[in-house]
Amino acid sequence: MEAREPLRDVRGALRAVLARLREGEPSEGREPFELPRFWDALGQTFQVTSQEATKLSLAFSRPPLPSAENCRKLSEDVQNAILAVATVYYWLPKGQGTTLRKMVRDATTEVVEGMIQLTDTILNAPVESLSQEQLISTGGVWEACEQVSNLPRDNQAAVVSALAASLGVVKDAVEEMEHALVEGQDPYGDIMEDEELGFRGNRDTYWSEADRRLLSSCMGLMKASKACLKKVLAAVKAHGKADSPEHIAQLDDLADIANEISPSVDELALSMYPPVNPLAVRLNDKPCMSTIRGRLGAVSNWCSRSQHEQSQELHTGSALTLLCLRVLLPLAVASAFPVNFAVVWLFGK
Repeated sequence: MEAREPLRDVRGALRAVLARLREGEPSEGREPFELPRFWDALGQTFQVTSQEATKLSLAFSRPPLPSAENCRKLSEDVQNAILAVATVYYWLPKGQGTTLRKMVRDATTEVVEGMIQLTDTILNAPVESLSQEQLISTGGVWEACEQVSNLPRDNQAAVVSALAASLGVVKDAVEEMEHALVEGQDPYGDIMEDEELGFRGNRDTYWSEADRRLLSSCMGLMKASKACLKKVLAAVKAHGKADSPEHIAQLDDLADIANEISPSVDELALSMYPPVNPLAVRLNDKPCMSTIRGRLGAVSNWCSRSQHEQSQELHTGSALTLLCLRVLLPLAVASAFPVNFAVVWLFGK
């Protein structure tokens, strides 16, 4: 066990690196910053880390165990590789986009977590034994390091990826609810009957007619969410740019708003399963309703404009679309106000 002591030390150092990464904001980055050079350096550090994981795993996969000196050298190489990964990540300045930076940070964090898991596995494994856990942990580091080739190369691509992910979640929620509605009166029909009673007599597992009328409105809002995200994604793909601080910041705004949409749709979908809570809070604030209607009207007008006009007002129109949903979805979860007008506005053009 003495030979593994340097590995215990490096595990502590890696945990410190991970804690700093999780704290969030990096520094202002390296100046002057060159994006192509950054990606080259990040790819190289990820590749070196993958190689060091392989070397470490092989050294502890068969007898004899490495000497204390060799273990110290292996541990230092692992630590230096991880420090290089973190250092290159910190080169990436805030001005390149918070969405892009978050994705790079997540990838970097996953590499560090994978290496910590590998060291844990080796330290906890029997002496001179290659366990299945060690093989899995080594493969986990390889997989994490390979992700660098799939990372978006600028903030426009990062925001497209984020919007596509949000759209995917919303699509799944819509399809799930459509399937449940097609199943008939009992959305829990695939659950086995009670062995003693022979049937499920609890009517709370069924939708009433009043429930179904409410579901129609909620489904309309979910479909409106899907349509909005789809339109914004298409606009960002076609017209989004990451060529100036203003454009980068606008893209980040869209990603931030969209990231709030899919959890709200998920929450709305969950609230639709029986027993449907009689939603106590009603929207009676006419000025608020008027404001929401006005926003949706502006969104509808923006969506009907030419591609050139949309390009000129990408941020305004897209942000307005998503802000409407950010307001509407929590209200739909909390209250039973009629939301079908959202569909009228969004699909009327």
